[in-house]
Amino acid sequence: MVPLSLSPRAARVRPVAQTAGVGLAGLGVYGAVGHLGFLPYPALQLAVLAAGTGIFTLRRRLPGAVLPALAALTGLVPAVGPVTAAAAYSVARRTARPRLRARLLACAGLLLVVCATAAGPRLGPGSAAYGLALGLALAPTAVIVPGLIGTAQGQQGRLLRALRERGDAAERARRLADSEARIHERSRIAAEMHDLVGHRLSLVSLHAGGLELALERAAPELREEAVLVRRTTRDAMRELRQALGVLGPLGRDTGPDALTAATGTRADVEALVAQSRDGGIAVRLDWTGPDLDARPAPVRRAVHRVVREALTNVHRYAPDAHVGVTVLHDDAQVRVTVRNGARPGPTAPAEEAGTGRGLTGLRERVELLGGTFEAAALPSGGFRVEAAVPAEPDGDPATGRTPAGADTSPPTSGADPNGPHPNGTGAATVAATAAAAAARSDGRRTAEALTLGFGLAALSALMVVGIAFVYAAQPSGRSGPAPLPRVGMTYGEVAALGVQDNGAVRAAATGHEPPRPAGTAGCVYPFNGATERRPGGLLIARYCFDAAQRLIAIDRFDVPSVRDATPWEIP
Repeated sequence: MVPLSLSPRAARVRPVAQTAGVGLAGLGVYGAVGHLGFLPYPALQLAVLAAGTGIFTLRRRLPGAVLPALAALTGLVPAVGPVTAAAAYSVARRTARPRLRARLLACAGLLLVVCATAAGPRLGPGSAAYGLALGLALAPTAVIVPGLIGTAQGQQGRLLRALRERGDAAERARRLADSEARIHERSRIAAEMHDLVGHRLSLVSLHAGGLELALERAAPELREEAVLVRRTTRDAMRELRQALGVLGPLGRDTGPDALTAATGTRADVEALVAQSRDGGIAVRLDWTGPDLDARPAPVRRAVHRVVREALTNVHRYAPDAHVGVTVLHDDAQVRVTVRNGARPGPTAPAEEAGTGRGLTGLRERVELLGGTFEAAALPSGGFRVEAAVPAEPDGDPATGRTPAGADTSPPTSGADPNGPHPNGTGAATVAATAAAAAARSDGRRTAEALTLGFGLAALSALMVVGIAFVYAAQPSGRSGPAPLPRVGMTYGEVAALGVQDNGAVRAAATGHEPPRPAGTAGCVYPFNGATERRPGGLLIARYCFDAAQRLIAIDRFDVPSVRDATPWEIP
């Protein structure tokens, strides 16, 4: 399974979006706390929030320094909490060593509490105790919980990668085992063919040598025929060893003179053409492009084998036909075409037709290098053999081997590009699978981004609640019972203590109150100063002010209360 990577544009946009997101979350906490009235020094806190957002961009390069620094800033300015939470998640997710991760989170949490406690009297709620409470409220939401979530996410990702690598290793091992099994089977077949056929050819060569010696005295005119039989047998033995190389380890020929520095070069191909001309075949060679002496050995070997096999078939089945050999060499590939015309005489009988095994061996050799091979009869009665070999194969240029773990089974010639793939699936199916995997990966990234966004919003809301709770729980600065009004206070100071005039109490006092002090400009009759002293009477307080609205007297007196008569007493 190949991991999918982000596009270059997405790789550039993603960090910017992450930084902007955590910055907006910090601004949200800043605005919410300011709206509640718990934001001392707003300009300073906004500047510290901007600095923390800038430090957040260095979390991947300096995780051990960024997280403690942001935790310290959060202790000073609680609005940096969302930025610290995102950094704690990222650092914990990317840190693989458990002890280092635990030390980073513990150090960041402790530093946040210490800084919040130290900043409490000046930048915080007003005392070190309430600063400590604020730090204890922020540490879980800004460091501990995001760190634990990041730890779980990181362990899950590492586990999935390990499982994928193990699956890929098992798949490569299976393919390697299959390849080794094919190599061993080919080697066994090659050994059996060498033992059986090679032994027979050795006997033929031996008897041909004896016949050559016998004919030298008995019939000298037949000696050349015996020499021809012996040489042909020797050549057949050499070609058998070379052919067995296809069945042995991939791309390696066996036997003496299997490959030389001149094999497959222009001089070598010209020598093959010259040998065919000497045998009575009308052959024409057209070579376009540079020589092949700089190309890898498997490429030159394939060109040599294609030309030789095609000319050998012409010798066997169409010795009277005209033959054209064309070699086209450019930077991308080497294309070899051998075309012969129709046989002038009668068509060869069916029993003389070949088995096609030679062409099958050529096809395997060419396609093993990543090339294409075609061999078919022409409408005019001739035959055409054409092979296109990459100038630089993907495998090992020294041996023609494909990379370890790759599938080496040759595809069928002329196969549909949407047909079977070497691994058993079609090219279209592979493309569709890759597209589906990319879509699933994009879906997972989107779902993960939304989940993390909602989580950061929830943590930010918890931070606001914790900050508001600590600030609201701090004392107002006034202890003991509320102060009582006293002579000399202004009307505003007395009213601030809750002394307000009440119309019902004023009406009850009318006609029953003692004379007002001299210099009185007005009096206030509050309801909270009247209490029931005894049945049938009320105690009323009167606050009298002079023309300058200064309190000059506080009087208390009793007034009778009206008792409701029973129904039968009503006339």
